[in-house]
Amino acid sequence: MIFDTDIIIWIQRGNEKAGQLVDADENRCISIVSYMELLQNAQNKQQQIMVKNYIKELDFTIVPLSEDIGHRALIYVEEYSLSYGISTDDALIAATAIENNQTLVSGNSKHFKPIHELTFKKFQP
Repeated sequence: MIFDTDIIIWIQRGNEKAGQLVDADENRCISIVSYMELLQNAQNKQQQIMVKNYIKELDFTIVPLSEDIGHRALIYVEEYSLSYGISTDDALIAATAIENNQTLVSGNSKHFKPIHELTFKKFQP
């Protein structure tokens, strides 16, 4: 499974349900985009180090971008940014899951609703 950025944030906030969800998956992945979002949202260098250590300790695979992911995300932005407000980040994360044949787990179902080919699992905090 590919975990969206919000799942990691829920864990950082102490949400046990999110932690159990991640712990139950042996093939933990996040998009490089989610990893960048987590680092960007850190308040200081210490928080960035904590994020990096957490991702490393739980043995997350960081899924890189590819030309196919970029192309698919571009199509999603073109098709859904005006009608559904999909962001570049969400388009890239969804495209990463699809191109890697993975389920995307997120609490933000409205962000990914228009992308019908996405295998999606909704997280309820």
